[in-house]
Amino acid sequence: MLPAMNSKPLVVVTDFITEPLDRERQILGDIANITALNAFSEDDLEGRIEDADAIMLYHFISITRKTIERLRRCKLIVRCGVGFDNVDHAAARERNIAVANVPDYGTEDVADTAIGMALSLARGIHFLNSRLRRRQGPWVYTQIQPTHRLRGQVFGIVGMGRIGTAAALRAKSLGMEVAYYDPYAPQGRDKSLGIRHVEKLDDLLEQAAILSLHCPLTAETRHLINGDSVLKMRPGAFLINTARGAVVDVHAVLAAIERNQLAGAAIDVLEQEPPNDADPFIEAWRDPNHPAHDRILVNPHSAFYSEEGLLDMRIKGCQNCRRVFTGLPPYNIVN
Repeated sequence: MLPAMNSKPLVVVTDFITEPLDRERQILGDIANITALNAFSEDDLEGRIEDADAIMLYHFISITRKTIERLRRCKLIVRCGVGFDNVDHAAARERNIAVANVPDYGTEDVADTAIGMALSLARGIHFLNSRLRRRQGPWVYTQIQPTHRLRGQVFGIVGMGRIGTAAALRAKSLGMEVAYYDPYAPQGRDKSLGIRHVEKLDDLLEQAAILSLHCPLTAETRHLINGDSVLKMRPGAFLINTARGAVVDVHAVLAAIERNQLAGAAIDVLEQEPPNDADPFIEAWRDPNHPAHDRILVNPHSAFYSEEGLLDMRIKGCQNCRRVFTGLPPYNIVN
């Protein structure tokens, strides 16, 4: 258990960020003590977090009810990132602990990655590089499936929040027709962006040459892309997931690639990170003799990352803690 030092509030950084905590102390050092636990599991927190006045949580671990019920004086849990499914915000609410996220730190970075992945797949860049490197097929463009110009094709987006909007603007600049599905987006967003709103997800699945996911993980969106929904996707389409891993059933995606319904997929996020080596999806992706080897891109949950974005999430997380310690309400409360 960490004792209070000089009666200042205690801010605990649970994971991902370690010493030196220069940015954190620059913002909070005059009014709070800050410590980093470098935890890799929730069990690593036991006996080290109970006296925290505020918690800054990244994405390596989860905080569940069992930890929240041990917190003695916590006022705020900041999820230093967009998704907040790794903190039990309902349990926190019962204890009058605010949970907030940092929704705007990596907007451009994730959108850039989604577009980069889309271009790599749709233009055959990954496919040809992968095959040529292992000397499979002739040194000529004709070994790829028919490739079409992007202009005029439908770039479909699920989730028109900050990142979805940034991706829409980028796809639009490529000359693509952007359409989106988001039952929670304000009416008129399509008009302000010069894009098209689709009322039903099934309609978007049927139209999109590229489908890019930018929705949060909720009970409603868990396995939103599954065996049934993949069957409704346009033959030859590409799927991009830079949202949350559990939004997509990757085994359904793998099956669709095996039967040549989907031309490819780019997966930045998985339900289990890092994945099990024995997972059929991972085995197929690593197997040079499997069609997934050339048609699936996998990244290690890195779309959010840039040096600027990483700094933003640290700064914005600290600023929210400072607001609470100085008597102001926190920004971006999610519970």
